[in-house]
Amino acid sequence: MKRIKLLSPRLANQIAAGEVVERPSSVIKELLENSLDAGSTRLEIDVEDGGIKLMRVRDNGDGIDKDDLPLALSRHATSKIYELDDLEAVATLGFRGEALASISSVARLTLLSSTNDDSAGWQVVAEGRDMETEVSPAPHPRGTTVEVRDLFFNTPARRKFLRTEKTEYTHLEDVVKRLALSRFDVAFNLRHNGRAIYSWRAGDSQLEQERRVAQVCGPAFMENAVHIEMERNGLRLWGWVALPTFSRSQADLQHFYVNGRSIRDKLVSHAVRQAYQDVLYHGRHPAFVLYLEVDPSTVDVNVHPTKHEVRFRDNRSVHDFIYSSLHRALANVTPESSLAKNAQGDNLQGESGDEFLQASAAPQGVAAGEFRGQETLGLRAAPVPSFSGSSAYPFATQNMYSRPSGVNEQLKTYGDLHQATPSFSPSAVLPESGDENIPPLGYAIAQLKGIYILAENAQGLIVVDMHAAHERITYERMKESFACGGIQTQPLLVPESIAISQKEADCAEQFYEIFKNLGFELQRAGPETLLIRQVPVVLNRGKVEQLVRDVLSDLIEHGSSERIQHHINEILGTMACHASVRANRKLTIPEMNALLRDMEATERSGQCNHGRPTWLLQSLDDLDKMFMRGQ
Repeated sequence: MKRIKLLSPRLANQIAAGEVVERPSSVIKELLENSLDAGSTRLEIDVEDGGIKLMRVRDNGDGIDKDDLPLALSRHATSKIYELDDLEAVATLGFRGEALASISSVARLTLLSSTNDDSAGWQVVAEGRDMETEVSPAPHPRGTTVEVRDLFFNTPARRKFLRTEKTEYTHLEDVVKRLALSRFDVAFNLRHNGRAIYSWRAGDSQLEQERRVAQVCGPAFMENAVHIEMERNGLRLWGWVALPTFSRSQADLQHFYVNGRSIRDKLVSHAVRQAYQDVLYHGRHPAFVLYLEVDPSTVDVNVHPTKHEVRFRDNRSVHDFIYSSLHRALANVTPESSLAKNAQGDNLQGESGDEFLQASAAPQGVAAGEFRGQETLGLRAAPVPSFSGSSAYPFATQNMYSRPSGVNEQLKTYGDLHQATPSFSPSAVLPESGDENIPPLGYAIAQLKGIYILAENAQGLIVVDMHAAHERITYERMKESFACGGIQTQPLLVPESIAISQKEADCAEQFYEIFKNLGFELQRAGPETLLIRQVPVVLNRGKVEQLVRDVLSDLIEHGSSERIQHHINEILGTMACHASVRANRKLTIPEMNALLRDMEATERSGQCNHGRPTWLLQSLDDLDKMFMRGQ
């Protein structure tokens, strides 16, 4: 049997490097985090061959004392924490004291530093089999320079797994971008193979912050982003969230920071998805740059070797805070606010609408039934449909997608109004007063092909997809009516039995009241058995067993679930789609104007229930450019 021996310092550091140093981007991340922790306000980054040949980071931070330089390249040596209490409330990006030692074991590392403003400085290089260090004088201004050459030169097996120069540089660039977004008060300069790539100036004002975000994420993001700032119960969330119409085919434009640390957390992702689920196009991903500030003692950052994951002490409160903040911010986006931002003008260009509309295979046109005939259109002139009494859920005994009686009453009432309305010309509804009295979406002037409404506002031409717009209006009214009437329940004649794990059964007992409020009555019939005795009427034809399992899974993982409400909203959305005006339905000018006014008063009216945009603006300047007027 082999004897136990103490590993050599070099071998121990190389093993640790397997976790810390994956590729050049890992090295850059650790070096930049050290520089930021040192109080730097300016960072110079030089890279050659994607970082494989050379990575040099220079900062103007506090520097390192001469006596501490050998310790800087030793394992588990750091100035950021000293005792257990410090670990329980980490306020720095780094804290383990492993990065420099691990990097020096798989690359040629040189460290230069000075703690004063004169040219006196010191240099340390790790050499030899036992990681011996040698300190020598070297002129250097206040701050630190770390130079890493020939990554994995002594570990050929690791070097073979590196990708091409372009691929490695792309990963490295992403790291620099993420850190640049975390600290607006720090200037970043990146050069690759001697060529200047980025030069981002420092700034603390909101305008300078938005300039940085536009430089990193692209001007199209800022053109379509909404600034939010929420604070509650010691939690503060601020940053920018993109409108649902600016969605992405991949989750490549999502930046979330907890106390300045970039993270990728399942809890955060789940909360964001829930906030966007009612407005996002199928298969698309939202874009955001968000910052969460919490008490450092309530978050554990020492749960993953790469420090990309954190654990909150109260997951549920953090999840609910993020969800409610984003949900409210998206609901408050109105045509008036969108047009006001457009009028301010950064003259930025957004993503192509064609790319957005082609991203999903959701049924449209004939397949969606938009070209079927319809009697009339019900809008603000008619009463809001009611879901009270026996007519609240006509789909409980009929087809679940049949038109509710409240909508029928709405359509009939507006039909009588329509029949009594004389013919109008567009000029008859346009005001003679100035632009300040024109509503955000203006006044209707025509209908195009029975599909689009053309309207004129103070800025130019408004084009509205009438079916999509009316679908959102009807949907929001149905949700409001449903909420006011409460959830009607239906006892099951024969209770449905489902087999689950003991952990899930315990969870069902723990959250009994939550299920009760949502219309479900669950009874434990054994250690691993549940009985479903009551369900919401609106879900009586759905897959109740799978829904209960999914809700239990969410409650176990996140402490909350919106699945039941989501299923109810899906049914209401389908009803709203069938109850909305169809293509080829000829509208009068008053009907079109009523639709525009309803859009201005309805939350999330910029998107239909499936996430498609409902309207767009062609400004007068855009039209002049199209026809080359004044050129």
